[in-house]
Amino acid sequence: MGFRCGIVGLPNVGKSTLFNALTETAAAQAANYPFCTIEPNVGRVAVPDERLDKIREIAGSAQEIETQIEFVDIAGLVRGASQGEGLGNQFLANIREVDAIVHVLRCFEGGDVTHVEGRVDPIADAETVETELMLADLDSLERRVPNLVKKAQQGDKDAKIEASVLGQALDLLRASKPARLTKPKDVEEQRALDRAQLLTAKPVLYVCNVDESDAAQGNALSARVFKLATAEGAGAVVISAAIEAEIATLDEADRAAFLADLGLVETGLTRVIRAGYQLLGLITFFTAGPKEARAWTVEKHAKAPEAAGVIHTDFERGFIRAETIAYADFIACGGEVGAKDAGKMRSEGKEYVVQDGDVLLFRFNV
Repeated sequence: MGFRCGIVGLPNVGKSTLFNALTETAAAQAANYPFCTIEPNVGRVAVPDERLDKIREIAGSAQEIETQIEFVDIAGLVRGASQGEGLGNQFLANIREVDAIVHVLRCFEGGDVTHVEGRVDPIADAETVETELMLADLDSLERRVPNLVKKAQQGDKDAKIEASVLGQALDLLRASKPARLTKPKDVEEQRALDRAQLLTAKPVLYVCNVDESDAAQGNALSARVFKLATAEGAGAVVISAAIEAEIATLDEADRAAFLADLGLVETGLTRVIRAGYQLLGLITFFTAGPKEARAWTVEKHAKAPEAAGVIHTDFERGFIRAETIAYADFIACGGEVGAKDAGKMRSEGKEYVVQDGDVLLFRFNV
């Protein structure tokens, strides 16, 4: 199960610096799944999770394997992209393939880097990108929805579902609002909306790129972005791409001291990775044994057989039950044996909804 976050932004906002720092930092990690370049602009990085370290220690596992998230450095956007300006068509196609958008905004004044539009205004930058995505979605739906309405009137059940939810999205776009504000009334409508792959239906994480001096607390410009994110139901984090680029060159031993000197507890990239994971509505469950302790990713509300299928399709096909220990109980009881003796290991069936942090052992028969 792959989850992809596309990094977007206007030229000269720090997008490529962020991606390069992300890849260099990940490449330096001593992990079982270090950063790997799938294409020149695609990288896969580990999701930081201290719980996995503790599970490995208690279980005595030989190694640990973190769950991962993929980042895609998408071609820069310019005004008019929805009409094919610049690399518009490539930009829009790449956006369509990701699960979430990480939108880098310039929140620093001055410097040697000239803003493409001659001014520093992160809100206007966000609106420029959003407008191009909305125009592309509007063009798509204005061609699709009338045909769906006709089919729905002729009794086509699937067309009726699509016409309902996509019609709602079209109304929002005509009112200059993103399709992510659409409210499907049931699972079928949600699936129809997902299948449409609307650009503005994707969740957004705003990354405020600030000067080194503002990396710990942000500034007035980033505060405006956070206000926008709250209003939109989006995510937001503050980073200094320049700091991240420097951190990427340091040894692990020097990194903590460098961060402490700047008043930072963790790297901005760690926050971006974690926020991207949360943005996608994902949770982590764990498996642990002598060979490895491993983190796995599923969407929230996933049931036990679906989680089993993430490990192997045979596990889902032949699912019998999931021996389940909550993370807190696994730690408090000193592992699987202690949890079982204390009555904290539960046997859950096909309808069990996996909880974040569950330590699971699947029983199956194929």
